[in-house]
Amino acid sequence: MDYNTERGRLVIPEYGRNIQKMIRHANNIEDRERRTSFINYIVGVMTQMHLSTGSYGDYNHMIWDHIHIIADYKLDVDAPYPIPDREAVEAKPKTMSYSAGNIKYRPYGSNIEKMIKLALSYEEGEEKESLVETIANHLKKAYLNWNRDSVEDVVILEHLAVLSDGKLKLREGFEFSAAEEIINQRAKKKWVDNRPGGRPGSKPMNRQNKSKQNLNQNQKRRPTVR
Repeated sequence: MDYNTERGRLVIPEYGRNIQKMIRHANNIEDRERRTSFINYIVGVMTQMHLSTGSYGDYNHMIWDHIHIIADYKLDVDAPYPIPDREAVEAKPKTMSYSAGNIKYRPYGSNIEKMIKLALSYEEGEEKESLVETIANHLKKAYLNWNRDSVEDVVILEHLAVLSDGKLKLREGFEFSAAEEIINQRAKKKWVDNRPGGRPGSKPMNRQNKSKQNLNQNQKRRPTVR
């Protein structure tokens, strides 16, 4: 069965076909006063439709705009607002340009490159050294999010050199966080985040413990008899 294939297009589907028919019918009412009164009745119906969906606010202007749009901008009534501009309403939005950027290593994203650029602006010293170490460990962590198995530290060192044009170097003797440690921390955090109603560091409460807690609370609330 072909449903609605010959019934015409709904200009604003949220109001349904009956509202559209009523607005189109208003255009055929010759008496301007009666036509205005009929449209005001439709405004009330459309307002109630918005309220029934849980939406609140001053929709009067928007509803009048929608009425003019459904009436193909040909409705001549005493309206509290001017007829909206057809070109402005029907203008197609400009295509948004998404910049893919020149990310050299996608597992790290663009933020890490900003961090590296920031580190390059630091003067030599402990603060810069600490930031570079943080960046290096973050590179390893991000890489393991992309490749869950493992990664050689030498690979991260190569990536750091490329991303910083060889200008950022780790202090001699620096040791990366172990891959197993990073993976275990990630798994632990995921377990804590997914626990229903739990808080970090607490153990799930079984039924027996929960009953004891409720009993203790009831005893505390019980008034003392003197």
